Amino acid sequence: MKLTTIRLGGGESVAARVDGATAVELEGYADVGDLLRRGHLAGVAGATGAVHAMDSADLAPVVLTPAKIVCVGLNYRNHILEMGRELPEHPTLFAKYPEALIGARDEIQLPPESDKVDWEGELAVVIGATVRRADAEQAAAAIAGYSVLNDVTMRDFQYRSTQWLQGKTWESSTPLGPVLATPDEMPDGAQLVTLLDGEEVQRTPLDDLVFGAVDLVQYISTIVTLNPGDIIATGTPGGVGHARKPGRYLQAGQALTTRIDGIGELVNVAVAERVDAPPGRETEPVQA
Repeated sequence: MKLTTIRLGGGESVAARVDGATAVELEGYADVGDLLRRGHLAGVAGATGAVHAMDSADLAPVVLTPAKIVCVGLNYRNHILEMGRELPEHPTLFAKYPEALIGARDEIQLPPESDKVDWEGELAVVIGATVRRADAEQAAAAIAGYSVLNDVTMRDFQYRSTQWLQGKTWESSTPLGPVLATPDEMPDGAQLVTLLDGEEVQRTPLDDLVFGAVDLVQYISTIVTLNPGDIIATGTPGGVGHARKPGRYLQAGQALTTRIDGIGELVNVAVAERVDAPPGRETEPVQA
């Protein structure tokens, strides 16, 4: 089963079940996160409601306001090697805030303060049950499904210190969607692919992850309770712009496509963020 969150206008949104090329509204749920928090995932298979065409629907982040977005750094073997590091013994964790999230077709805002904005295609784990100190069986059962995320990163801010947060959670920078795909939707040998203006820049099988989804739920739930609607961004594979010589970074007008087999794709155009000027001053949008 696949679920998505659709904007209806007027600030409203609704969870929907995806049936091929259409999405069927699920009455009474503001988003997929709301449905998960109520524990109603199993009961929506036969629900009926208004029907939307997926190719024209206004897709919001699949979970609008997750209480936690826990991100994992350096978790694909090929990316670790391209960055000149050794394989880790434990996951590297950092946080992202909900203000960073955008929908599957929304514009990525390039802030004027950064000129080194990089792409990081990722598999996102969506939590569907409350777990603390989960064993492997409990961790697997707590995974409602998977989504696609791009952890767009301001590299110049990321490396201002040894703590990565300031490069990772800029507002309106991180697409999440287009759907939540339940685990049975994921094919064997699924791959993650990232394209920049149609040019392939990342392609890696998901089994190149050092710490898989169950490992991460176990590890993170040892530290903090994971609840329905929480997101784990599992890390990016090799092919990021910052590792290239010379480095390559997102420019205004470029289209970033992030695709995972069994889930779908994000297509997000980067735009220069328009910053409101203080009174008495005028500010033009700056191209990053």
